[in-house]
Amino acid sequence: SSYEHKLNFRRSKEACLSYIQDAMLQKQWKRAAEFLTFYVESLEKDYSREQIGPSEMIWRIGTEILCHHSRSSMKEFNCFMEQMKTLGVKRYLKVCLEHVFHLLCNGQIDEAYQNLSLAESWRFGEQTAIQNKEMKLIQAYRGLLDYYNWSKQKNILLEHGLDGFADLSVEQEMHSCFRKAVMNLKEIIKTPGVWDLFVKCYVDLLEFYGDHNEARQVLNEYAYNSRFPANPNAHVYLYQFLKRQGESKKSLISALKILHDIVPSHELMIDFNTMLQKSKKRKKRRLGLEVIFAALDYAGWKENVKAWSCLARQVKQIVISEKYLDWIKEEWSSRKDWWPAFHFSRYLAKRNWQENESLSYEKALVAGILLGKDCKYFKYVSHQGCKAQVKRFRMLKKFVNRHNLVCLRISG
Repeated sequence: SSYEHKLNFRRSKEACLSYIQDAMLQKQWKRAAEFLTFYVESLEKDYSREQIGPSEMIWRIGTEILCHHSRSSMKEFNCFMEQMKTLGVKRYLKVCLEHVFHLLCNGQIDEAYQNLSLAESWRFGEQTAIQNKEMKLIQAYRGLLDYYNWSKQKNILLEHGLDGFADLSVEQEMHSCFRKAVMNLKEIIKTPGVWDLFVKCYVDLLEFYGDHNEARQVLNEYAYNSRFPANPNAHVYLYQFLKRQGESKKSLISALKILHDIVPSHELMIDFNTMLQKSKKRKKRRLGLEVIFAALDYAGWKENVKAWSCLARQVKQIVISEKYLDWIKEEWSSRKDWWPAFHFSRYLAKRNWQENESLSYEKALVAGILLGKDCKYFKYVSHQGCKAQVKRFRMLKKFVNRHNLVCLRISG
């Protein structure tokens, strides 16, 4: 019966998709391609009288297989994507974007630009309005490639110093790319979202032509506008811009303070700590100690010599002056249960000594101050340093022994 036929077809279709999925998970791309071919052929045969375009599933699966198949070529991939564009009106711009990404990944910049230009001129009734977001992305990536071409022309001028008509021709091409890039990039970053690469390129264009006020406005908007999602990179870009412009330390600290609140483990926390330590204000020096302690809570910082050096220098100054010991006590109280095993085990002492003497020195100083002269890490490293007759390790041992009572007050 017709009902049984449809039921059997649905079951066979589901089984075929299951085989495709299994083959893809096992990276059996040839097998997956064969099943996908059977799947598409069966659809065409069974529904020849019905007007059915390729589903998004076929597009996604086909793209994945062609990207990984050993015998796949760019010609086959381009052909497949063109078929998907022609038959899938609702997904036309999405397919265009994916095609462009693949071309870019394969170094075909000019082909990618041509595809973006064609997609930008695409119109299809109401679908044009529905796919407004995709169209903005098309324009944005075209702006990105215009920036790329502008950058190439700029480098030719700066590096080779052409003369006469050649120089004028390159400069005209560069300005043409600049105008097109600015128009598209400026438009996309007005929409709330994460536009890191586009913002960086737009700011670079503005800075090159001396429009620093516009660049500052764009970065401030990107970092502080509440309509945009919280984004650490927005504050990084603003900080880097302010630094390039020679802005005051107050402005730089303000930018990094927000970055610290969002990502306390960011690599710029070294710069932040250094600026805070140079401040004459007690409140900022206190914040500096908090910043470096917080950074060292993360595994990625465990062997960062600069970070341990910053912490060692600050706690040493506090111990010598015996002022603000409560700062160290406050930071240490929430860490004393887990930092010893995390940072100051005997195993780490051996490894650090073997791999990086400077790291072991800075950590041993901090360990001796926070845990006293009986700390396993401090005892091992100071012993090895003295045994190797390294002068600074003898001085380290004397310092911790001399201030052991102060260290005990910190460790409680």
